[in-house]
Amino acid sequence: MTKILTGGVGKVEVTRTVNALGLDGVEAVESSDMDAAMKLRAGQADYYLGTCHTGAGASLGVLVGLMGNAACHTFGRSVPTEDDVNSLLAEGKKVFGFAMDQIDTVAPMLARAIAARA
Repeated sequence: MTKILTGGVGKVEVTRTVNALGLDGVEAVESSDMDAAMKLRAGQADYYLGTCHTGAGASLGVLVGLMGNAACHTFGRSVPTEDDVNSLLAEGKKVFGFAMDQIDTVAPMLARAIAARA
């Protein structure tokens, strides 16, 4: 089972959006950023999707500090392409930040790409 932790101001919406896709082997669970960092580092979770109003700093601040830039990527207010997402996953990114108003587009795209890699 691939576990995706969600955090930030839109964590409830991201969790609902990902779980509503019904992807085999993928589960989204609400988390705090600190708890998510600890679970990711301990191998108790696989990915983190964080949201804030701008999709920049607050969506990933704690995780960048504890996981390092190499594991993290923020889309900010932009909407990535499927190729962008697949490239980032291939690079080993596990932590993603995006803006709340992009949840309906970015969360499903990320979840489907993660499911395809599982």
